Amino acid sequence: MDRAFARRSPPPQERIPSVTRLLRSALVATLLVSTLAGCEKIETLFKGDGAPVAVPAKEDGTVQMLLPDFTQLVDREGAAVVNIQANKLDQTAQSAAPLPFPIPEDDPLYDFFRRFIPNAPQGPGTPQQPQDPSESLSYGSGFIISEDGYILTNAHVVSGGNQIKVMMTDKREMNARLVGLDKRTDVAVLKIEAKGLPIVKIGDPAGLKVGEWVAAIGAPFGFENTVTAGIVSAKGRSLPDENYVPFIQTDVAINPGNSGGPLFNLKGEVVGINSQIYSRSGGFMGISFAIPIDIAIGVADQLKAKGRVSRGQLGVHIQEVSQELAQSFGLDRPRGALVVNVEPNGPASRAGLQIGDIIVALNDKPVSSSKELPVMIGALQPGTKVKLGLWRKGKAAAVEVQLGELSGDPQAAQQPAPQGGEQQSYQFGKLGLTLAELSAAQRDELGVRGGLLIQKAQGPAARAGLQHGDVIIGVNQVQITDLKSFETAINSAGKNIALLVRRMETTLFVPLRID
Repeated sequence: MDRAFARRSPPPQERIPSVTRLLRSALVATLLVSTLAGCEKIETLFKGDGAPVAVPAKEDGTVQMLLPDFTQLVDREGAAVVNIQANKLDQTAQSAAPLPFPIPEDDPLYDFFRRFIPNAPQGPGTPQQPQDPSESLSYGSGFIISEDGYILTNAHVVSGGNQIKVMMTDKREMNARLVGLDKRTDVAVLKIEAKGLPIVKIGDPAGLKVGEWVAAIGAPFGFENTVTAGIVSAKGRSLPDENYVPFIQTDVAINPGNSGGPLFNLKGEVVGINSQIYSRSGGFMGISFAIPIDIAIGVADQLKAKGRVSRGQLGVHIQEVSQELAQSFGLDRPRGALVVNVEPNGPASRAGLQIGDIIVALNDKPVSSSKELPVMIGALQPGTKVKLGLWRKGKAAAVEVQLGELSGDPQAAQQPAPQGGEQQSYQFGKLGLTLAELSAAQRDELGVRGGLLIQKAQGPAARAGLQHGDVIIGVNQVQITDLKSFETAINSAGKNIALLVRRMETTLFVPLRID
């Protein structure tokens, strides 16, 4: 018998490992069955009332979960997502740029330029024919919120469109009417003439948790019905020039064409409208932002009812309270919204708000940061009476304000920086400032009673961010009109000073620490 195929009984010391291997195999089989059973349970949960499909990580770092399956979500909700195409006309006539030299008709190159540059000047005195307005197409996404054809999308997708077309997943194409749009929140409402349409379910963005799975459906770069997924990266994001939307930040892949499409949670509910991305290349770089659906629905209800959006207005300009500013104003910690300007004859002015007040509560609801206040005020209707909790000159205070109405389009008044003349200069060495009093012409130009022009900033002043051309009009909550009032305020301010500064059209507090 060939010894290569010979079998022998294992010695007693080798039998125990064999038994161990058998037990290990049985255990692996048991775990495999359990895992498969877990798949069925997770699938059952997903098919049910929307119970979470992901099991959170344990404290020891182990994770008992499977990646979520979005197939059923897409099957159920995908039909309510639409593609949008808006035709936009550029009414500006595109006249050809003249050549740097005239082309006489007897020039040998005249025929060449006339053939290959048809819009170029064709000779002395030849009139130029105006060109027709150019047409461009804007692509985006949207979703149906009512069976009779109301659709939500982004305002920037359809703004300026003279013809809007909606394309359904079943290949139907319909012309849409623009009901209204709101540029402040980037929300628009469209209407198509149809009945019995599939609609999305509306969720509650307040219930979203950072780290939760979400999915987007849209048409990036025109590829319709594209599904992408990711997690919620952060909530309540404030973006530049976007004061009325606390954005939901995700890492869901969003690209041009996704704008206006829905953001779903695992229950298949819409929790946001995909609106913006952060990118240095023009494409997706892992950061995208969605408008919370509750804000969008509130805007849509007003647009459907009256074609425009009304918002409350307080009539103040505010800035964030930093640690240094909190110390300067004697506040226990950085919180609230610091008032840097009160609009004349506005609601806040009539109620007695002052520059330097810190708004820490609205109707007994804490204001954690300055970015929260515009959202809270903008959600209220004009004429609403609100109670403001304040921190004023080291003490708590409260005022009642009746809100005005926010104007349609914000227009910032552009003011040039005051030009220094031959004013006498004064140096404040411990501050690093060289100052001069404002002339009568400069006071009239800025619309202030007085102030000090910064001619040079160095040392502590430069480190604080003060600049040449800034105008100091206040120290902490004391108005400054001349050098004498400035010296008095500085001597009584201590080591932490908050300078109220006019910089071009902006007013802001700059914290300055004296070592």
